[in-house]
Amino acid sequence: MEYKIARIPGDGIGPEISEEAVRILSRIGELYGHTFAFTEVDAGGVAIDKYGDPLPEEQLEACRRSDAVLLAAVGGEKWDDLPVDKRPEKGLLRLRGGLGLFANLRPAIIYDELRDACPLKDEIVGTGLDILILRELTGDVYFGERGGDDITYSSDLMNYHDYEVERIARLAFESARKRGKKVTSVDKANVLATSRLWRNTVSRVAKDYPDVELNHMYVDNAAMQLVRNPRQFDVVVTGNLFGDILTDEASMITGSIGMLPSASLGSTKLGMYEPIHGSAPDIAGTGKANPIAMILSCAMMLRYSFDLEEEAQAIETAVKAVLKGGARTADIAAGGKSISTREMSDLILAELK
Repeated sequence: MEYKIARIPGDGIGPEISEEAVRILSRIGELYGHTFAFTEVDAGGVAIDKYGDPLPEEQLEACRRSDAVLLAAVGGEKWDDLPVDKRPEKGLLRLRGGLGLFANLRPAIIYDELRDACPLKDEIVGTGLDILILRELTGDVYFGERGGDDITYSSDLMNYHDYEVERIARLAFESARKRGKKVTSVDKANVLATSRLWRNTVSRVAKDYPDVELNHMYVDNAAMQLVRNPRQFDVVVTGNLFGDILTDEASMITGSIGMLPSASLGSTKLGMYEPIHGSAPDIAGTGKANPIAMILSCAMMLRYSFDLEEEAQAIETAVKAVLKGGARTADIAAGGKSISTREMSDLILAELK
């Protein structure tokens, strides 16, 4: 079967890790009899340089015509002085909105082989850590009205409709049913009206999932608890702004932001898959980038958009085997011997049999 993938190499290290993702998927295709047809799409800084727009409509349309979108990274200091609506990150927001992707799933997992990279004490992490954070993607202050002159006064409107909260809450409860049957909803209901709507809606949805435990937590406490007792969490669901911050905090608990993939999903099988790290322009072209988060994002794509669970597990198993063998890129080498982006991918390819 042929699967159409819109590939967005983007900026910085994006083209390098995107190339490794293609190699991995091509190997999976050979092993399992699939064809992955890639269409390269420009978004982010590279699109600004070419078209003066971080996401031209024709590039977005190419994504809509695909079965899935594989995004490497966008952004960089080169474009930081542009107006907000012209920066690379605006293209990312338009991708999410234009594709109807309302939920970002970010697993925060500590691999046994990388426990030394975790900044928390062993007694806090215990025998392992596996948290799934669901971040709402198309509401909140990132999509609300803006005002002011950016010099003496500015405003950003935080807003949510109940249906926006309900759809991601249901996804959180469905996810929890396949895991530890516990959902923590994070908000700031003691201060924000938007959060009171959030809390009331999540509580209402919870009645349809009596087998799943629900607890509510203020965002400031959640940030503290992630480093104080992260094992208490199973599935965390929260809004766009809070999720942006908490997911990065959770990623660093695992030892390296270069290890974690993500999936952005909507109401159809079309999803967007990307590593959670940035474009790291300071190491672009040096061969130091860790391709694992990009490769694991491919596994999430196979699982969620294509229903290819065996193939997804094959990638994840190969990554674990390489890590168990001691191979490390610079970000997870803890000052020890490290290998290049391509060498890491070569080792993972060798494990795919």
